[in-house]
Amino acid sequence: MTQTFSSGESPLFDRVRFIMVQPSHPGNVGAAARAIKTMGFGDLCLVAPRFDDVLIQPEAQSLASGATDVLAAVRIFPTLAEALAPVTLGFALTARPRDLGPPACDIRAAADLGCMHLRQTAGRVAVVLGTERSGLTNEDIALCQRICHIPANPLYSSLNVAQALQLAAWEMRYALAAAASLPLLPSTQGQADAGHDPASGEQVQALMTHWEQALVEVGFLDPDHPKKLAPRMRHMFGRNALTRDEVDMMRGLCTAMIKTARGTDKKRQR
Repeated sequence: MTQTFSSGESPLFDRVRFIMVQPSHPGNVGAAARAIKTMGFGDLCLVAPRFDDVLIQPEAQSLASGATDVLAAVRIFPTLAEALAPVTLGFALTARPRDLGPPACDIRAAADLGCMHLRQTAGRVAVVLGTERSGLTNEDIALCQRICHIPANPLYSSLNVAQALQLAAWEMRYALAAAASLPLLPSTQGQADAGHDPASGEQVQALMTHWEQALVEVGFLDPDHPKKLAPRMRHMFGRNALTRDEVDMMRGLCTAMIKTARGTDKKRQR
């Protein structure tokens, strides 16, 4: 029985399909499953893979590495037309320029177009990748609505199919996450550390008093002729918006400076 996968992040993610046409290496299939799961997707389809048992081959299982649920949910179709049946906007990913076919765009523009399509319609978007050796045929591309390129080194633009799929999944994720106001930075999912809070004015002033005392003890600041050193130091610390932890750290440094300076003076007196 075919399983299904849902990221749970946004319904839009569940309407994006990644299609590998005639994959010949089981490892690439496993790596593709891992690639799309890391980006929040789960709909991976294969068209006429070289091996009928590709999903259970050791290399596929190994490179899926934590994404075996996505691998188990993979659907296999005999033709690309069948894999694209529910899709309303398909992007044919290719490295080669094509004289004939649908309009071309880069992968970032494709992600933006796909995101807009998903938000404005009830349709589905697909990214289609070809075989490891020769890519997509002209007939494959004719089934899609856009040709899509990954800007790469023109002298060596060949990407491994799983790597290309990872880039496509990343661009699509970024576009969808931004549109859905999903967080783009990792969360600690824990209680905030009070030490990271901004230090209060009182704490900063106490630091400055301690700091000036330490500078006097080590002979860097002459209290009878301070010139503009003290106010410059205050401006410097003020510009850096110190946290509580940083104030505590600097006061610990002040204490060490004073202790060392007084210890040195005692040795000299002996």
